[in-house]
Amino acid sequence: MNDFAEDKDKLLDYLKKAFPASTPHIPDADTLLLMLRKLVNGHNSTNNWYRMNQFYSAVVYDCLERFVQVYNRLSEQKPEKAKEYNICDGDGVDFDDWVQFYFHDLDFMIGKPSQYLHYTFIKRNKAILAAVQQAVESGKSREEAIEEVKTDFEMDPSAVSIMLGQKVSPKDLELFYTSAENPIYEYLYDTDSEDSLMDGESLIDHSYYLGHQLRGLSEEDIEKTLRESSKLHNN
Repeated sequence: MNDFAEDKDKLLDYLKKAFPASTPHIPDADTLLLMLRKLVNGHNSTNNWYRMNQFYSAVVYDCLERFVQVYNRLSEQKPEKAKEYNICDGDGVDFDDWVQFYFHDLDFMIGKPSQYLHYTFIKRNKAILAAVQQAVESGKSREEAIEEVKTDFEMDPSAVSIMLGQKVSPKDLELFYTSAENPIYEYLYDTDSEDSLMDGESLIDHSYYLGHQLRGLSEEDIEKTLRESSKLHNN
């Protein structure tokens, strides 16, 4: 980005290729750099949990995809160099698998094509679009339709802004945080609560198990696996 700072056309072309999910909602390179710095600072501030909105999630998605592409290329061409990252042994990283583990949703991609399956997230996105379309067909404007369905799907306000084609605002650039001592994620690891699954399995363990079962499957196979899993839990 610094190399192309004096050439606006080259810079814009680079941003579109390097940050395809996030740049449509970011007004300029300076704003993107600010967001990247905030993310790095938040990552390095181990005393706090930081909450990202959908604008930041899109940036992280782009960065993660770019890193996986570089890492997988190293794994194939320079395996010894790849080992320095100490990420995994043997094969490269499955980007779709990582997204499943590390993202809550991909609402910033609603209505946009994806070259990855992202099964559970894309299924949610399609359901949101279908609900919006139904509301529009009932006579509401698109803005009214999105407002109507956002509560049912617990959509972040930033996701609504993105769906409406709005750019990131100064308020959206804030990263809200809480102390790392705040037990906001304990329920994910609790094996005794009502949220835990069969045999005292925690939600996080079930998520990892299910992700492992779905990895590399087609959409049809995933549907079949989830139906079988649902029957097992119901029994």
